[in-house]
Amino acid sequence: MPEVTSTAIIPADVDTVWRVVRDFDGLPAWVPAIEASEIEGDLRGDQVGAVRRLTLGDGGTVRERLVALDDRERRLTYAILDSPFPVEDYRSTIRVFPVTTTGESFVVWGVVFDCHLAESEQLCTLFGRDVFGAGLNGLVSYLAPGE
Repeated sequence: MPEVTSTAIIPADVDTVWRVVRDFDGLPAWVPAIEASEIEGDLRGDQVGAVRRLTLGDGGTVRERLVALDDRERRLTYAILDSPFPVEDYRSTIRVFPVTTTGESFVVWGVVFDCHLAESEQLCTLFGRDVFGAGLNGLVSYLAPGE
């Protein structure tokens, strides 16, 4: 199973970053590839089991379920239910840690998934650079002071 991790230093305190990251319905604000997000059903976006439907910039859709949300550990985990990506058993976790010397935050966004071996390298690049990397850059821009 491929495993991909992207990281970034975010120029904001850990509580501010966590408030943005923990919003399961808030990706369109800071992830460039996400045009829209909608929580399906009766569960709130901070309830484990909630399902979000993401609309991608190319018009594709991805449905994801919130698997875990831990405010003490500042960790959110979700799984893909339906997507245009040829993956199975996709489970992604995003964590936020304080950088105590600077007051900034360190964010780790990773995934473990299954796919055909021939598609592994391309999918690792897609998720690591184009989704997580671009998303973390978007988070930096979204939370950058004075901008």
